[in-house]
Amino acid sequence: MLTYPNIDPVAFSIGPLSVHWYGLTYLVGFVLFVVLGRLRLRHPPYAQLVQQGQWQVRDVEDLLFIGVLCIIIGGRLGYVLFYKPGYYLAHPLEIPLINKGGMAFHGALLGSIVAMVWFALTRRRPFWQVADFVAPCVPLGFAAGRIGNFINGELWGRLASPDLPWGMVFPHSGSMQPRHPSQLYQFLLEGVLLFVILWLFARREHAQGRVAALFLMGYGSLRFVAEFFREPDAFLGLLPLGMSMGQWLCVPMIAAGAGVWIWAGRRAQAH
Repeated sequence: MLTYPNIDPVAFSIGPLSVHWYGLTYLVGFVLFVVLGRLRLRHPPYAQLVQQGQWQVRDVEDLLFIGVLCIIIGGRLGYVLFYKPGYYLAHPLEIPLINKGGMAFHGALLGSIVAMVWFALTRRRPFWQVADFVAPCVPLGFAAGRIGNFINGELWGRLASPDLPWGMVFPHSGSMQPRHPSQLYQFLLEGVLLFVILWLFARREHAQGRVAALFLMGYGSLRFVAEFFREPDAFLGLLPLGMSMGQWLCVPMIAAGAGVWIWAGRRAQAH
């Protein structure tokens, strides 16, 4: 059994300004998106599109900028609507206060879709071409974010067997019993493993839309599994069928990915 190392959430301070580790993990995620996006432009089919002048290196930074804006808005609204609608209906002035309550991934996903739709429309490019480009570039950002959760000692896992070698005591959980370090599970599953799967899959050309579809199915499935080890939100607990809110939100995500996968294959055959 291990004890959470109780890491100071503040990485360093410059005068009155405190820079938090969690903020730095977001910065790492943004940098990784740009680096991976530029690498994507060197491989088919985007290398050919660059040669034809349809894609440019600056498109990666533009996608990041609009993406960050929409993800923050979507992530916050997702938390408000999916997790605490009653509370925020009674306290609407607290909705913009991201430091109180945080954000939700599934809301951020919807925000990212809005960003990609906007980019596709303004640049006159097929939406699924944009979505396929973005999909492999984001999982390592998720991985960085989960490390941030671990450093903050938040989003800990469910109670684990005392015999689990990596079971960890999180003092802020209100219990001195060992728990699963679910943040690290999610780091490995939704971050590293999903990145490897998508990156290798995307190195070959596929029917347009299938890389994005694999992202939806892959993230949804891996998050669904990870949720079995993550402590449900105290104010929600487990929902019908013993599933967490995160798992219920993953179900339509997996279904949508399967639908896009089938549609993309049929569309490619028709052409």
